[in-house]
Amino acid sequence: MHNAQIGWIGAIIIGGFAGWFAEMFMGSGTGIITNIILGIVGAAVASWLLGLFGVALGGWLGYLIAGFIGACILIALWRLVRRSA
Repeated sequence: MHNAQIGWIGAIIIGGFAGWFAEMFMGSGTGIITNIILGIVGAAVASWLLGLFGVALGGWLGYLIAGFIGACILIALWRLVRRSA
C-alpha cells in the first residue's frame, strides 16, 4: 500500500468505493463516512495480511481490491464482536 502512490484524495475516493462495495456485498447498512473509513483501514489490514503471504497489490485497482477484502474482514469481525457481547 505504501508504494501505491495514490495520495490522500485518491485513498479517500477509492476507500469510499471499496467500503461501499463491501457494504453491498456484506449487507451491513453503514453510511458514507463509515464506508470510507472501512475502505481505507480495510486496505491497510488486507495489505498487511496479503503481505504475510507474499502478495503485493499496487496502484488504484490493487488498493480497491485490498480495501474491499479488508472492509469485508472488518465487517465480519464487527459482527462477531457485536454478537458475542
